[in-house]
Amino acid sequence: MQMLSLEKELANNPYPGRGIVIGKSPNGKYAVTAYFIMGRSENSRNRVFVEEGEGIRTEAFDPSKLEDPSLIIYAPVRVLGKDTIVTNGDQTDTIYDGIKDGKCFAGALKTREFEPDGPNYTPRISGIMHIDGDFDYKMSILKSNNGNPDACNRYTFDYSNPIAGEGHFIHTYARNEEPLPSFEGEPKLVDIMDDIDEYTDMIWKNLNEDNKVSLFVRYIDIETGKYSTRIVNKNK
Repeated sequence: MQMLSLEKELANNPYPGRGIVIGKSPNGKYAVTAYFIMGRSENSRNRVFVEEGEGIRTEAFDPSKLEDPSLIIYAPVRVLGKDTIVTNGDQTDTIYDGIKDGKCFAGALKTREFEPDGPNYTPRISGIMHIDGDFDYKMSILKSNNGNPDACNRYTFDYSNPIAGEGHFIHTYARNEEPLPSFEGEPKLVDIMDDIDEYTDMIWKNLNEDNKVSLFVRYIDIETGKYSTRIVNKNK
């Protein structure tokens, strides 16, 4: 698979929706993840990321303008021991609780499917990073069967022994059309940077100015487990 420029992937797609990147820094020191949200409606754009424990949650920027919170207010990032879970919905809690109960990542997600927001039927995208002196990760997408909500297609991708400088990028929508078409294929191979601030700045600058809402980036020291986090919100 050819490595793609994450900068170009973002700059050339005005509405990838919500996206997850996971990979390893070029120097081999950090496990890296990024999660961003975008929005076209006032309700979707009326959000910010806030820290909650070792993770984050979404919150209404202006609570008086909050309409239906069911698909926009959730915890995108939670940490359970040596696992960091990143998703685009409340399936973060499904994975968290499932692993606590002895299930695997894919097994926990067996209980969930795409979002009930026809005609888009937004995919649920998820990732989990396991860091224990070493690093591996998994990613998942739950999507309708080519827009048909009568069937849910579940795909899990397992990345052991990640290569330094390489990451994978999965997002909800393939392109900006009506209805919004789901992401196609396996997660894209993309580049990672050593510096968290440089990477955060690159991602934020290349997300569409009108549609971007919030960005979370975390670099975790693979040897020690210590992490650094950056959060950028359009609403300030």
